[in-house]
Amino acid sequence: MQANRPSSMVFWGPPGTGKTTLARLLASRWEAVFLSLSAVESGVRDLRMAAESARQRDSQATLLFVDEIHRFSKNQQDVLLPYLEDGTLFLLGATTENPGFALTGALLSRVRVFPLHPLEPAELGTLLERAERHCRDTLGLSVLWSPGVRETALRMTQGDARKLLQGLEALMHSVAPGIDRLSVGEREWAQAFGRTLLYMDRGGDWFYDLLSALHKSIRGSDPDAALYWLTRFTDAGGDPRVVARRMVRAASEDIGNADPAALGLALHAWESYERLGEPEGILALAQVAVYLAAAEKSNAVYRAAGAVQNRIRETGSLPVPLHLRNAPTRYARTLGHGRGYRYDPDEPGGHAVDQTYLPEALLGCVFYEPTERGFERKLAERLRKLRERSLPQNRPDD
Repeated sequence: MQANRPSSMVFWGPPGTGKTTLARLLASRWEAVFLSLSAVESGVRDLRMAAESARQRDSQATLLFVDEIHRFSKNQQDVLLPYLEDGTLFLLGATTENPGFALTGALLSRVRVFPLHPLEPAELGTLLERAERHCRDTLGLSVLWSPGVRETALRMTQGDARKLLQGLEALMHSVAPGIDRLSVGEREWAQAFGRTLLYMDRGGDWFYDLLSALHKSIRGSDPDAALYWLTRFTDAGGDPRVVARRMVRAASEDIGNADPAALGLALHAWESYERLGEPEGILALAQVAVYLAAAEKSNAVYRAAGAVQNRIRETGSLPVPLHLRNAPTRYARTLGHGRGYRYDPDEPGGHAVDQTYLPEALLGCVFYEPTERGFERKLAERLRKLRERSLPQNRPDD
């Protein structure tokens, strides 16, 4: 703004953080022509008309404001590129979605992205003071808040300035003509503001951020936080099945064999929700979220599976050793399939010592290394004993 030189940019933030207002302020500061489009209602034809209008005013910069720009298709975004490249238009985009996902790489390379965050209560308080001053100086109406109600109003709007001003407007419309005082108590504000709805964009950043916070709280063994984020997600209208799916993943990825019961409990919670519905089924999800958060953690299986995938990419399709191959026919047996295989349950200790199960090129590889936590401690001890028994025995003369 101080350079007084227009540039293209995208404002990214939740509703009510001032994206449109900021765009208009920039246009005023730069003394530029301000054109506004909504990506929901506009198309390629509207973009080309805006560019043609800008060309007719060579002496003055044209700022094209596109609200909900993430709604534009790839083709529509590409139409903007030559106009931004030659300076016909300067783009001011507004979006509630992550530009890294919603916008094309070509468009992103031509704009600067500025994130806008929900307003803090102190900032909303400043805005409310200005609105109250406007009511008093312009309309002759003084706003009087009951103790604690103003603070409640600032908190209930959840950082959304538009919601705050809409609530104040609703209160003003309830005042009879000739009245110069507006008294606002808890009941008046509740009627004007309505029910507080938790914010969440379905399939957007807030949606995945809430799920991420839930998963990481479980992984971090914080049952209180897990309950909080689960409730935030479901109370905001999120599908509890999505939570159930994430908990099944956490049970396998982060808990694993440290507590094998966790996976079954997560699946049972999912099934319980399907059978009970809401709100009873959500309690089952909450119960298991607490259990998963409090359970012992191990990602040994997760790491082992990743290590196996990497090794397969390196070694390709190694042949199955002959003694492990299926031998359903006489011909297969003549080829040596299954020859020499020993049936482990019939062996001493239920284990065929020295029998191998990996391709020859991978013999000796260890992918799964259990931790010493929870049930996995028992698995670790058993595997140590089995591996010790399978080591070559030293001869007396060695």
